[in-house]
Amino acid sequence: QVQLVESGGGLVQPGGSLRLSCAASGSIFGINAMAWYRQAPGKQRELVAVSTSGDLTIYADSVKGRFTISRDNAKNTVYLQIYSLKPEDTAVYYCRSGRYSNWGFTPTDSGWGQGTQVTVSS
Repeated sequence: QVQLVESGGGLVQPGGSLRLSCAASGSIFGINAMAWYRQAPGKQRELVAVSTSGDLTIYADSVKGRFTISRDNAKNTVYLQIYSLKPEDTAVYYCRSGRYSNWGFTPTDSGWGQGTQVTVSS
């Protein structure tokens, strides 16, 4: 089972930037897609970005133009670069591995990890 560990969150002022990292327990060869979710206080988890094995990227409308998902296969790591942070981006951010199709993203890893906290406040 693939296990993932998120890092890179923190306290940032509105308009600031962060790069989140997600390290896998082993090689990601054979994994079709990677995804980032977030969960704001009192709300359900939201899918915000997907990177397919064919290098296609998909973003939620709320983050288009501000979030970029990428990966470094040699380091078994996926990233989420965030610009122009807004207070509404405050959430715990999680990564998952799995498959992507027209039906959406389907996780195939071992489950939710601890996530990394992003707090946007003046």
